[in-house]
Amino acid sequence: MSLLAFFLYFRLAGGQVVQRLAEMMSSYYSTNLSMPVTELNLHELFVRLSFQVLKLLLPVLIIAIVVAAGAQMMQIGFLFLPNMLLFKGERLDPLKGLKRIYSLRGIMELLKSMLKILIIGIVAFSVLWLYRQSIAQSASQPLSESIRTMASIMLTMGITVSIALIALSVLDYLYQKYDYEKNMRMSKQDIKDEFKTIEGNPQIKSKIKERQRQMALNRMMQEVPNADVIITNPTHFAVALKYDKKEMDAPKVIAKGADLIAKRIKEIARENQVTIVERKPLARALYHDLEIGESIPEQFFKQWLRFLPMFID
Repeated sequence: MSLLAFFLYFRLAGGQVVQRLAEMMSSYYSTNLSMPVTELNLHELFVRLSFQVLKLLLPVLIIAIVVAAGAQMMQIGFLFLPNMLLFKGERLDPLKGLKRIYSLRGIMELLKSMLKILIIGIVAFSVLWLYRQSIAQSASQPLSESIRTMASIMLTMGITVSIALIALSVLDYLYQKYDYEKNMRMSKQDIKDEFKTIEGNPQIKSKIKERQRQMALNRMMQEVPNADVIITNPTHFAVALKYDKKEMDAPKVIAKGADLIAKRIKEIARENQVTIVERKPLARALYHDLEIGESIPEQFFKQWLRFLPMFID
């Protein structure tokens, strides 16, 4: 883009640039050749010529900067990376440089560069071949006319090559984008591995959950000897209740279980001489409606009053 802008600028304003350059050289030869050669005069001459050359080149530099910045904004948006300006010794490592050059990606980039050079050479040769008669005729033209003809051909060739480079850059950008998106896509195995990384291995998670359930069950069984009464139905459910009239408004469930766990709760209760009471509807309701650590609700108070004496004791 910058190269195209450069050649277009000279195509549109080249005449003025050449005229100003001729005026500058004419002024130099007419006024400065007879000037005494002193340090002060040479310094002033250098500053004046530098300023005049800068005025000639400044529009080109501004156009190149604006076009380059605009092209980058169109591709990736605004991106400022000050860390890239910092010195890093690893960038000077020749081994890493050789690995980068002779890697598969480096070879592909080399082939693409060679293809670009070939296409640019073909385009440049095509322009010269198209203007071959004008080039041949310029040899018999006056010097000024010959220079003007060759400059026009060179500008045309520069613009054509720039357009070809832009077309190649667009194709390369589309390919790079496609390659990047393809590399970013995950296979089914990658998705499984990513899920395992984020969520954890299902087998390990299952073992952890089983271990946690076993630890919770052990803690619950350790609370059974502290119960005041075990409500059973009597074979399927067992609910252990504890009541401290100083700290609780109602009895609290400290353990519960069904089938084998209920059987183990009753065994521990017998070993520790905890009262076991058979109340089928109450045991079933307490098991399904309450979690460990919850107090019995008001709807069970009437049935609770029947066990109140054993709690008071």
